[in-house]
Amino acid sequence: MKKKHSLLLFFLLLIKPINAQVNLSVYSEVSIITAGPGTELYEAFGHSAIRIKDPVLQLDLIYNYGMFDFNQPNFYANFTKGKLLYKLARYDFKYFLASYKRDKRWVKQQVLNLTQQEKQAFFKYLENNALPKNANYYYDPFYNNCASKLRDITTSVLGDRVAFNDDKIEKNLSFRQLMNKEIYWNTWGNFGINLALGSKLDKKATSEEYMYLPDYVYKIFKNSSLFIDNQPKKLVKKEIILLDYEEIEQKVSILNPFVIFSIIAFIGLFITYKDFKNYKRTRLLDFTLLFISGIVGVLILFLWFFTDHSTTPNNFNFLWAFAPNLIIAFLLFKKNQPKWIHTYFKILLGLLLLIPFLWVLKIQLFPLAVIPLLVLLLVRYLFLTSFYKK
Repeated sequence: MKKKHSLLLFFLLLIKPINAQVNLSVYSEVSIITAGPGTELYEAFGHSAIRIKDPVLQLDLIYNYGMFDFNQPNFYANFTKGKLLYKLARYDFKYFLASYKRDKRWVKQQVLNLTQQEKQAFFKYLENNALPKNANYYYDPFYNNCASKLRDITTSVLGDRVAFNDDKIEKNLSFRQLMNKEIYWNTWGNFGINLALGSKLDKKATSEEYMYLPDYVYKIFKNSSLFIDNQPKKLVKKEIILLDYEEIEQKVSILNPFVIFSIIAFIGLFITYKDFKNYKRTRLLDFTLLFISGIVGVLILFLWFFTDHSTTPNNFNFLWAFAPNLIIAFLLFKKNQPKWIHTYFKILLGLLLLIPFLWVLKIQLFPLAVIPLLVLLLVRYLFLTSFYKK
């Protein structure tokens, strides 16, 4: 991943800036470029960019808002805190296309139905945006990314002359539901994202907000209109398949989240059954469950209160990944427990029982793969409540 982005940034440096006052010819084209998903998690949604081609001026440039540099000062610390500094890279289109050809990912082009003045306005906007002083921006995967930038640029340049059409897309989906359509539920990537992000992601997205995903930029642009002399015309003049590969399917590991959590749940439930029959408590099981859920809970609270990520607050995964469990895990190794420990496990039971209501009411959807773990926690807490009953 690092090598790929460093190489593209190198090509960026090779390209000399163009005077934005250069006039494009009548043969110029402004196009939306959409690429299919790749094998890495950060490639799972595909990609969007803008191409400007002018055979007369011998220009063929891609404007790519999806670039980032691992060598930035404090890159990983800023990434964790939610300060994701991305960059608009402007370079020869042939390098862009070669990258996707190497990865065997499909690429489609939608040539926009623009007047000469509108083409020039796109060119001027993008050239100005590509200047070093303007190229960097703070990235947000749901509100300000490579795909949503194209929507915003088109609106900025064309104003109310463009009318986005959502007739051909499924309505009333939340940001999370849209994301889950792109990343298969039983992968570690899907589990991790759903675990880390809060209920803001469960807000119903408008049709324009759907365009944080490249697929929906493509679909909505395809059916949208542009008003020329007060007459509606198709926004997309023609479509071209530049690379025709089969869409890469996501691979599900044998050791996927559901399998791993199911194995853990089976072992935990078996031990709990044996403990119940023998009226004893397996300390190692309780320590493991509370320690891990506590660690995850601390991570959730950190992302919620101590980062700038827009979608990590109000994360109801804390109902099962309860941060104080981290402390209680060590306390349970003692032979004699405080009197309030019975009440503590009753509280944990109450928190777990809230989850189905939040899930059904779609206040927040939880990772599907976590269900076996929730069953184990519910049964174990019931046992511990009984075990410590006064």
